[in-house]
Amino acid sequence: MQMERRRVGTIAQESSLLGLGCWAFGGSQWGGQEDEDSCSAILAALDSGVNHLDTAQGYGSGRSEKVVGTLMPANRERVFLATKMFVGELTPEAALKSVEVSLSRLATDSIDLFYIHWPRTGKDLRPIMTGLEMARSQGKIHGIGVSNFSVEQMEQVMEVGTIDGYQVGYSLFWRWPERDIMPFCREHGISLITYSSIAQGILTGKFGPNPSFPEDDQRKGNVLFDPAVYPHLYEGVEQMKKVAEDAGRPLVELAIRWCSAQPGVASVLVGARNAGQVHANLRAMDGDISPATMARLTAISDEVHQKIPNTGNIFRFYP
Repeated sequence: MQMERRRVGTIAQESSLLGLGCWAFGGSQWGGQEDEDSCSAILAALDSGVNHLDTAQGYGSGRSEKVVGTLMPANRERVFLATKMFVGELTPEAALKSVEVSLSRLATDSIDLFYIHWPRTGKDLRPIMTGLEMARSQGKIHGIGVSNFSVEQMEQVMEVGTIDGYQVGYSLFWRWPERDIMPFCREHGISLITYSSIAQGILTGKFGPNPSFPEDDQRKGNVLFDPAVYPHLYEGVEQMKKVAEDAGRPLVELAIRWCSAQPGVASVLVGARNAGQVHANLRAMDGDISPATMARLTAISDEVHQKIPNTGNIFRFYP
């Protein structure tokens, strides 16, 4: 299988259509994780043509970046490397310092796509964007992204810089960005990179009617697992499993392909804890899926989505 590559904004390095989300490699908020398994997942991805590695300064307080960084000296040329900054002080100098932190952890001299991870409500984010454009001019980053921004916040930072990519929470069970975020990005040539593409694992079909998680697992507070919401998603999964059975493919593969088929999407990020999960995700990109199958999934999603409140983001996090 030849992995499809797509451009992200103005960035020269192309991204694989399937990307590897590296949040779990931080070892917190998703239960425990061994670095050896994380490294095997990364190498399995790279060897299979998945070059987009997505991490962040906030994943395990830098541990995820460091794990990815251990493999960069020998593999940097075949990686589309993306990370996200923690927004502290709203100054150009703070943004430049943040870039240096990630460069050090990732053991590289440049990052392909550097995001402002979360906006700050009611704050002027243009100084941060100014600092990132300075880093771009110095060759330390090749593209700038934003994640979890409103249209108004994007318009604000676009006054002083260019957004190449928008990382958007998006799946069959979280489609609120279709209302404004995704049309805005398509209109302005901003590439879309989806996260939580399989709805925090729900679209694997592995969860029963009453899922439970350890205290430190971030999914405990996730709107998708809210007791008033999850039963509707569980019923939707049961209906989608019938679609998957008719298509002769696991539901998770259909869910990934559904995201990849949406206009403007450059890469679909899916997490994996080990090489086996990487290979399972890869099977989603192989073969054809009929338009009729996709239409059936969308129809079920349309029905379920009416029961999901628009909380702004699935984490109900509003910094």
